[in-house]
Amino acid sequence: MKRLNNIHPGEILSEEFLIPMNITAYRLSKDIGIPQTRVGGIVKGTRRVTADTALRLSKYFGNSPKFWLGLQDDYDIEEQKFSKAKELQSIKLYSNTAA
Repeated sequence: MKRLNNIHPGEILSEEFLIPMNITAYRLSKDIGIPQTRVGGIVKGTRRVTADTALRLSKYFGNSPKFWLGLQDDYDIEEQKFSKAKELQSIKLYSNTAA
């Protein structure tokens, strides 16, 4: 079965917010008070959305910080699940047979 691409929060930020709202990464960085390199890294998928950034994005776009952190958590879990598949497969389910 073909694995679907894991979507980074930066792709959501770009495709669902910046492009439709005609906001540049530069403008966003200035409006929320963070370095342009941070926004650029998030949009490129090379940088995580931190709690600080989630708070700023949620205030700016009127949504929840948990929305942004949830996107990041989902992305991280999928990446780890894929990269550690064999290791995770070898872990046996806990069974309390001594009781």
